[in-house]
Amino acid sequence: MNDTLAVPLRKKPWYIRLLRQWDLQLLVIPPILYILVFNYIPMYGIIMAFQEFRLGDTMGMSEWVGLQHFRDLWADPNFPRAMRNNIVMGLMRIVIGFPLPIIFAIMLNELRSIKFKKTTQTISYLPHFISWPAAGLLIITFLHVDNGTMNNMLMSMGIISEPIGFFIRSEYFWGIFIVTHIWKVLGWEAIIFVAAITGIDQELYEAASIDGASRLQKIWYITVQGIKPTIIILFILTIGSLMSTSFDQIMNLTNMMSNTMLRERAEILQTYVFRTGIGQRRFSFASAVGLLNTVINFILLLSANWISRKWSETSLF
Repeated sequence: MNDTLAVPLRKKPWYIRLLRQWDLQLLVIPPILYILVFNYIPMYGIIMAFQEFRLGDTMGMSEWVGLQHFRDLWADPNFPRAMRNNIVMGLMRIVIGFPLPIIFAIMLNELRSIKFKKTTQTISYLPHFISWPAAGLLIITFLHVDNGTMNNMLMSMGIISEPIGFFIRSEYFWGIFIVTHIWKVLGWEAIIFVAAITGIDQELYEAASIDGASRLQKIWYITVQGIKPTIIILFILTIGSLMSTSFDQIMNLTNMMSNTMLRERAEILQTYVFRTGIGQRRFSFASAVGLLNTVINFILLLSANWISRKWSETSLF
């Protein structure tokens, strides 16, 4: 027998294995090109955060100013407000917005009527397909102080005596933000948990029933434990996006930040970049804010992954 043919595939050179898997490698090339073009090549623009870039300058050839933009950022009195709002709304997405799709998926799994279950699930994820410009217009109209559906309903029920200015007073904005966020993503984000629950061995439920386990015990000890790895992975990713609060949601709820009455609670780092960086053509300053935001998210992601790897057997890497 030829010695070359007798060598196992795993011991052959990498280029031989690559040629043998040419069809699989072709499937991988488009995602690799996408990540390279849209994620890695633009990273060259990070140097703008340390330069004074002006329109017409060649990328990377602008005047070098070092950490000046970061010093300007910390000296800006509007920055602490944007940071505070970013952290608060990010924590609201984690503390309130993350568990609800899990609970919703478990509730769907407990429904006995297949038809009702599918109908409920379909209705729940339909808002995901409504763009934020359209959704923002609907929400603003629904909560409008003059003839808004919510105010009319509350006044007709005698709960309030005069309309509430939901988009006039900034203290209502955080509540509006989290409620509309949940409405938009609840059903869609529950899909992955529903899929994870589907993969649980049904014999475990039957065995638990024979042992006399209650419904709540089966949910906690079988359903929740069965989807625990999925929950941990998604939780790590959610922690890693703490500072990436929904930019398009806030921009549309505040009419592109032109509603100055909401700015006290609605201003986040991305809208801060939009107003002071892009709006005033301070492109390097905007790059500095964006870089700071990315670094914070990266640190949070590594920290969450390290904690998960230390206290459980599940982690991203």
